[in-house]
Amino acid sequence: MRKLLIVIDMQNDFIDAALGTPEACAIVEAVKEKIRSYPAENVYATMDTHGENYMDTQEGKYLPVPHCIRGSAGWEIRPEIKELLAGAKIYEKPTFGSTAMAADLKALSEKEDIELELVGLCTDICVVSNALLLKASMPEVKISVDASCCAGVTPEKHLAALETMRSCQIQVENS
Repeated sequence: MRKLLIVIDMQNDFIDAALGTPEACAIVEAVKEKIRSYPAENVYATMDTHGENYMDTQEGKYLPVPHCIRGSAGWEIRPEIKELLAGAKIYEKPTFGSTAMAADLKALSEKEDIELELVGLCTDICVVSNALLLKASMPEVKISVDASCCAGVTPEKHLAALETMRSCQIQVENS
């Protein structure tokens, strides 16, 4: 069984810039330790990626805070995390979940037995979206989320997202 780590959107805008929170800042060290616990070839990551037209998109209309605009400082993965992701497969995604990553991991699961662990930001948006997308694509693959390495938009939304994932048979650890 090959265990893979998926690091969701550990970008500056979600940590301490446009949409940052104290809770997001608080998980950085734990995420770094988690990444170090995996072989580099078993680490995948996502980057929320928007264009200059973000405010004209549906997401921009519902969340009118420009963030993760390609090429901006906020779009960049936190430097000390980025260096740990050397060798990781990184997916840029224009929306909450990465369909490209899900397709690649599904193809991998058809060749070998895998298990997936997710960490990152934000629990109630991109972490839960990716977890559910992966579970829908691979219902028999064990998928877990380390709650101590995730943060939501608010602490309440973090807890609600963890409960949603539990309801969908995603294992929640360290909550």
